[in-house]
Amino acid sequence: MPLGPYELTAGELATVLEADRAGAPYVAYRADTGELVLRGLVTDSMTVGRADENDIALAWDAEVSRAHARLERVAGRWTVVDDGLSRNGTFVGGQRIRGRRALDPGALVRVGRTTLVLRGGAHNAVGTVAAEDGVEASRVTAAERRVLVALCRPAISGGLATPASNQEIAEELVLSVAGVKTHLRALFDKLDVDDLPRSRKRAELARRALAIGLVGPADYE
Repeated sequence: MPLGPYELTAGELATVLEADRAGAPYVAYRADTGELVLRGLVTDSMTVGRADENDIALAWDAEVSRAHARLERVAGRWTVVDDGLSRNGTFVGGQRIRGRRALDPGALVRVGRTTLVLRGGAHNAVGTVAAEDGVEASRVTAAERRVLVALCRPAISGGLATPASNQEIAEELVLSVAGVKTHLRALFDKLDVDDLPRSRKRAELARRALAIGLVGPADYE
């Protein structure tokens, strides 16, 4: 499963899903060792930079400034602030920001060579996706999302990589298998997995839906 730009192992997926269930906001990123780090956003302002004094210290990334940026919560919503302290800039969705930028659910914040993925709390809200993950994903219908929820159930409930079968989805939602296939074809297009080989489409659809927060633990409570 990918989390933003990161492919997750089965163990990492279980850790991420557990953190999502806890509900508290956090950022995920990879250290220089390749380890996936989940850093809780425990105060309303968290500094990001290369110096050890930062709340999120990225000492290994030479392209990150000593004092690079801040993550701040404003009226319940997280924002990123780069007020000119960084040499190489801060990027959200591939665009360099100046000043403050509000962060959408699942937002990717790049500082230097490191990408921070915002997760948890309201940022796993169902039915909303980050702009960089594609406009079409935001047009998923209620019926299509029910199919997605059923498809992803094995990963949420047991950390399994294999999504539910068409027959299992049909039985859960009281649909025909043909109806399930119709919804899945639309979802393949909207979440931009239509060009993949048939054997990979369903797994990638489930992985992408989980990674961008279109489906989350709250759907299974």
